Amino acid sequence: MSNGNIVDMNEKKGRSMDWKKYTKGGFIIFLIIIVLGFLLSNVFIVKENEYKVIRQFGEVVRIDSKPGLSFKIPFIQSVTSLPKYQMIYDVQEAEINTKDKKRMLVDNYAVWKIENPKKLIATARSVVNAEAKMGEFVFSVVRSELGQLNYDEIINDEKAQRGSLNDRVTEQVNKLVEKGNYGIKVVDVRMKRTDLPPENEQSVYTRMISERETKAQEYLSMGDAQKNRIIAKTDKEVKEMLAKANADAEVIRGQGETEAGRIYNKSYSKDPKFYELYRTLNSYVKTIDDETVIVLPADSPYARTLMGYTN
Repeated sequence: MSNGNIVDMNEKKGRSMDWKKYTKGGFIIFLIIIVLGFLLSNVFIVKENEYKVIRQFGEVVRIDSKPGLSFKIPFIQSVTSLPKYQMIYDVQEAEINTKDKKRMLVDNYAVWKIENPKKLIATARSVVNAEAKMGEFVFSVVRSELGQLNYDEIINDEKAQRGSLNDRVTEQVNKLVEKGNYGIKVVDVRMKRTDLPPENEQSVYTRMISERETKAQEYLSMGDAQKNRIIAKTDKEVKEMLAKANADAEVIRGQGETEAGRIYNKSYSKDPKFYELYRTLNSYVKTIDDETVIVLPADSPYARTLMGYTN
């Protein structure tokens, strides 16, 4: 028998043992992966802005709100999330009647948050249901509050009470949700828009235009009255200033004439004959021109001067 037909049984046995060893190792790794995947599928992360609700057979067993890793029991427990941050709910537009029997459409929105997830789940079951219930409360309170105000007090900027109205609505809605144990808090309720039903728009616009025109005419009248008061006051002040100036001028003029007379008298008293000659010559200037004919006695001062007699 040749050596090529001889089979080494020890070598064959060693190869068989290596294959079994590799197969067993792969199976163990596979089991480890399955176990890790199973464990990781029951680990969840609690984020900072959410609540994690853990249910067991449909009942809430705990609520995790602290951020970090948490665990649930496999197959028995399930996890859902609820928001912890503030949310905005746009309340459905609705029609209300004012105190003076005017109809108007009101559009509000509410800012709210979940404070007790367990109460919310027990009463409203979900965020959608909680918002719907809150919307009903908002509409009920807004309708009651606006029903105590006239239409002009709501839409007129000068008479509007929206600031205090929003605060009152927020306070009353919070009382209703607390009474119902809904586990939520309404941070703020605001009136976003007020409109008129189409059939009422034109009549209200016409009245608003009339009110604005009346107000404009009132402002014009007030302006004219103020203008007239200013003109009258200015005229009075001008007359008083002119009267005082004229009086001062007369005093100054009188003082000047007195001083001039004193100076003239002082000057003329030094040479009375020269003064007499000076006055005579001035009278000639005033009384004689190219067409003047003068008939004078020979002994008159005029004649004597004209004739050259100065003595």
